[in-house]
Amino acid sequence: MPLPPLVEPGPALSRAETDRLSRHILLPQLGEIGQRRLRGATVAMVGAGGLGSPALMYLAAAGIGTLRIIDHDVVERSNLHRQIAHGVSDLGRPKVDSAAATLWELAPDLTVDRRNEQLTAYNADDLLRGADVVLDGTDTFATRYVVDDACARLGLPLVWGSVLRFDAQVSVFWASPPQGRDPVRLRTLFPHEPGEGEIPSCAEAGVLGALCGQVGAVMAHETIKLIAGIGEPLLGRVLVLDALNARWSEVPLRSGSTTGSPDERGLSVDVNASSDTEPTLGAPGRPESPPLARLTPAELDRRLTERRHRRDDFILLDVREPEEYMRSSIPGSRLVPLARALTEAGRAEIGETPEVIAYCALGPRAEQAATDLAAHGYAVTVLEGGIAAWESR
Repeated sequence: MPLPPLVEPGPALSRAETDRLSRHILLPQLGEIGQRRLRGATVAMVGAGGLGSPALMYLAAAGIGTLRIIDHDVVERSNLHRQIAHGVSDLGRPKVDSAAATLWELAPDLTVDRRNEQLTAYNADDLLRGADVVLDGTDTFATRYVVDDACARLGLPLVWGSVLRFDAQVSVFWASPPQGRDPVRLRTLFPHEPGEGEIPSCAEAGVLGALCGQVGAVMAHETIKLIAGIGEPLLGRVLVLDALNARWSEVPLRSGSTTGSPDERGLSVDVNASSDTEPTLGAPGRPESPPLARLTPAELDRRLTERRHRRDDFILLDVREPEEYMRSSIPGSRLVPLARALTEAGRAEIGETPEVIAYCALGPRAEQAATDLAAHGYAVTVLEGGIAAWESR
C-alpha cells in the first residue's frame, strides 16, 4: 500500500522541464502532479561515492528540485570503476563539486546544495535538517548509525543501501512512519554496532562496480516513490542481491518489543533463530534422520568453481541472520534465515534444485535446516565448520 506523499506539488513545470520529463509524466501513477512533487522536494544524499553517484544522477534526471550532497572526500583514481559521477579530469577535486558538475549536465535547473563536510554525531542534525528524505550511501557502520539516529530524531525517512564484493542490500527505514506502519530503523536490522574490523571495507574486500549502479538505482526509485506517494516502499523489507548468481531475495523486518524507547528496547529481524551456540529448534515426534552428507571448505571451493562453469548445480544456502550475512558471506550464497527456511514460504524461496549446500556460523543451524529440508525431499549437504572454517581455509 502506498504511503501518503512526502511533498506537496511544487510550481508548474517549465516547457523545457515538461519536454525533458515527458516520459515520466506519461506514467499514470506519477503524472504531472507527481512530477511537481519531485520538483518541490529536497533530498539529502550522504556520500557521493559508489552508491551516491548513480542515485544522485538518476534523481537529478528524474526532476528532483534540490539535491543536498554531503561528502568530505576528494576523487581518487580507485573510485572511478564504480563512482560514475566523477571522471579522470576530476582527480583530486572535492566530490561534492565533481558530482554537482555532472548533475547540472543532466538537469541545468537543479539546485545543488554542496556540503563539503564530514557528517558526525555533532553536525548530523544540522546537515540533514530541512530535507524531505535522506539517502545513506556511506560505507562504515559508525556513520550509518549516526545517520539513522539523526533521521530518527528529525522524523525523516531513510533510504539505505550497502554493497560489498558481489552482495548488496537495500531498505527503507523510518522511526516515525505514517499511522498504520510500524517503525523500522537500521537498528532493526543491526541492533548492535559491529566491532571495529569485523566487517571489511570495499578497499579491503573489493566490490563489483556495476553492482553499485543497480543498488543506487533502487535507492533512487524508492526515494521517488516516497516523495510522490506511489507504489509499495521497502519499509519493513530488505532486498538482498546476490549479483554473482543474479538472484534477488527479500527479508521481512519488524519492530521488536513495544515497551521503552527504541534505544532502550532495541529492534530485531522478523525471525527467531539466533546464535550457533543456542539450542536448535526441536522437532518432537520426528523419526531419527539418517546422517547428513558433509563437505569441507576445500570441496565447496572446488564445487563453486564447477558451478561457475555450469558443470555443477546447487544452491548454497546461508541460514544465518541478515546482520551476520552483512559481516561476511560466501560469494554465491543465498540468504534464507533458519526460522524462514523451516517454513513452507522459505522452502518456496529456495525453490527446486538438485542439491542444497547449507552453512551457518559453525554448523548447528545448518544441520537443523538440512534435516528439515531432507525431510521435505531435498538432497542436502552441510558445510563442515560453517563460515568460520571457510574463512580459515
